[in-house]
Amino acid sequence: MSDSSLERSTKINLLKEPAVKKLCDVLDKSSKKGWRKLGEIVGNDRRFRVSSDDMEMCSLKVLELEGSPSRMLLRLMGERGCTTGQLADYLQTVGNSEAQQCLKPPALQILLQPQSVALISGHNLRLSCLASGRSPVQYQWFKTKEEVPNSFSADLVISPVHLKDAGFYICRVNSGDAFEFSRWAQVEVMDVTVSCGQSYHSLEGRLKMVIQPQSQRLYVGESLQLECGAVGRPIPRYQWHRNGVPLPNATKRKLMIPHSIQDHSGRYRCEISSSTERMWSNEVDIVIEPRISVQISVAMECSEDDVLTIGEGSSAFFLNSIPDHLYATDKVALLIGNLSYQNHPQLKAPMVDVYDLTNLLRQLNFQVVSLLDLTETEMRNAVDEFLLLLHKGVYGLLYYAGHGYENYGNSFMVPVDAPNPYRSANCLCVQSILKLMQEKETGLNVFLLDMCRKRNYHDDSAPNIILRVTANIVFGYATCQDAEAFELSSSGFTNGVFVKFLKKRLLDNEKITVVLDRVAEDMGQFDATKGKQALEIRSSLSERRALTDPILPGDSGDHAHRLQWAKAHELPESMCLNFDCGAQIKLGFAAEFSNVLVIYTHIVKKPENMSSCQAHVTDFSQDLDVDPKEMNRETPEETGIYLLSSNLPQHCLYTRVSSLQKLREELVFTVCLQGTFPAMDDESVHWTKSISIGRPLIARLDLNRAMRRNSCLQTCLIPHSPSHSPCHSPCHSPGPEHHLHPPHGGHQVQDFSRLSPLHLCPDVTERFQGAVGGCGDSYYDNLCQPFYEPAAGLSSSPGRLSIPIETTDDITELQTVFINSLQLQQQ
Repeated sequence: MSDSSLERSTKINLLKEPAVKKLCDVLDKSSKKGWRKLGEIVGNDRRFRVSSDDMEMCSLKVLELEGSPSRMLLRLMGERGCTTGQLADYLQTVGNSEAQQCLKPPALQILLQPQSVALISGHNLRLSCLASGRSPVQYQWFKTKEEVPNSFSADLVISPVHLKDAGFYICRVNSGDAFEFSRWAQVEVMDVTVSCGQSYHSLEGRLKMVIQPQSQRLYVGESLQLECGAVGRPIPRYQWHRNGVPLPNATKRKLMIPHSIQDHSGRYRCEISSSTERMWSNEVDIVIEPRISVQISVAMECSEDDVLTIGEGSSAFFLNSIPDHLYATDKVALLIGNLSYQNHPQLKAPMVDVYDLTNLLRQLNFQVVSLLDLTETEMRNAVDEFLLLLHKGVYGLLYYAGHGYENYGNSFMVPVDAPNPYRSANCLCVQSILKLMQEKETGLNVFLLDMCRKRNYHDDSAPNIILRVTANIVFGYATCQDAEAFELSSSGFTNGVFVKFLKKRLLDNEKITVVLDRVAEDMGQFDATKGKQALEIRSSLSERRALTDPILPGDSGDHAHRLQWAKAHELPESMCLNFDCGAQIKLGFAAEFSNVLVIYTHIVKKPENMSSCQAHVTDFSQDLDVDPKEMNRETPEETGIYLLSSNLPQHCLYTRVSSLQKLREELVFTVCLQGTFPAMDDESVHWTKSISIGRPLIARLDLNRAMRRNSCLQTCLIPHSPSHSPCHSPCHSPGPEHHLHPPHGGHQVQDFSRLSPLHLCPDVTERFQGAVGGCGDSYYDNLCQPFYEPAAGLSSSPGRLSIPIETTDDITELQTVFINSLQLQQQ
């Protein structure tokens, strides 16, 4: 095949970005010989027929920042198999000579780049680099800076490959006076003769796990080393997780912690991914135990299991015994964020706050369930499940963000289905939950209440909740009594004021009250809310209890329920679906919250005789919150997945399934494959498969069930009588007139215009607008911007780590060293 025919047969989706950008600029600017004319001509070609809907989709790109209709059109043509030669013929028909010049091939062009690969020692290694030039092409392969002997062809073959062959490879291509370097390709070689008792004949296609991490029991100060490995092309990417949270900078195949401490204990597993696939290693338990030095002066008998080390000639040795400092028998956290209220103002920050705190608490070895938008029944059942996990010595933490109020020293959390106006019978009383927690003899009870604490004048009940005197209670209120809490006013994702400062301190190894004191000091320096919101701490804590305290499991507790709770946080296994036409679809899953599931689809294999192929999911239960307009989108952000977007595989269609707690039966949906064939005039053909993934995540706990007799409802229900006062509570005002007139009975209503972000607080809005509900039809609505922005805006949030890209810092550094070495050789 000649070089010219090779160039014409190149698919247009392989064109280099500079050429594509230049071509798009020319076609976008031309009115008569631009992308519309090109689309009209291509639309008449049966091979790459462009429909009117396609053209309309291209035209909408002008509405996007830096959007290009031409780029969208070229992308569609590339997906349908259009080559550079065919595009050149179309441009000649259009009569745009400037656009034709953009396709003129350079003197030397690399058409096929070598791919990084991970393989097993003893297998065959093949790296390929294919180039075209105006004169004969010559090749030379390098390993780092050294030439590979006798490597003068487009393919570098090492058979068999050994451990010493691992490293970075690059190919230099010459054509006359022109030369180009390929991309770097990393070769990873694993010796798994012992670890793996099976053979792997192909590296193409799906990833294959060959090394699994192993559980370990270590002592403080010892080195922790975990290893996992997978083979595949391109080389897999790794991300280690502890207790479900990605570990910073843990993106290598081997995880090494030279000097372990007790905080490193937990459940570890590794996420292995490529551009199209994701898989997980086994989850293993790592236990780091303390060393206790004991001095003895008499002979004593001890077992091998008890003695760690005995120094020769020394009377000191270490026993595997319980440390004398404070510890928890377990750590459990329930996080609830209510934002999509049915009868009250919508909120924004609770979703971000719950997400960030979930990641932080998991780093502290808490079992965390994070839930969004719960009704009254769902909230009560969620609290019941939370209480079942508490027993003697457990650290229990409850975080709530949403509308709320406080009457007579008792705090009430407002469900999303609360009526207007609401009273105590419609809400959950925090002190009632505390009473039930005290009965469990917990080691620490922490309540973080990120809500309004204004008086509710519609509720004149006087609850009588008698609490035990215990020295282990901590309340962290986001604001003072009879005051509002705020969330930052932004067009995108931001935390509320409380969590904005709390997340910076939560991992500190300090007594929990000391942590909250420092948060209060930080909030006091925040100009936007100074004088309007101040953290209030109430505590009966007499010991130095900290959220960082280690866990030493006790004998008590409902182990069966713990197992059920753990299963309720397991994701469905990813699966590959094979269709009769020969297409293969990858179906994957991710959890954004305990009741929010992300489903993504990817075309793994497309039959050669099919011109286009697309897969999407549909037919979800009406119980679930799935917006048809936001299903099967090309980016996570388009379907409302902002917080998790950087951790999802690329080039998929994404669907966000919310409110899993409402699911009454197994989650069943349909995967629909749509394909077109040139032989059938590109008429669409459909195939469907019905998929059941059981009851994923929190759906297994039946939070929508009828409440039991011993539910927390029994202690949350408080007698009340309707209020006949025409004054509405500042925590839920039906109209702006209530900001202007005092209520009956002589109570003075606060002038909320003084707190208005329009006047004194331009960068915050009142969080949980029940406090200023009267502004619902006023200027206040204009200050609440849509709750979205690109995921990059959350880069500072703890625990949110991007999946590492293949071009690592090592390769970038190697590129610089290599080029410098070549320049020195030429000198």
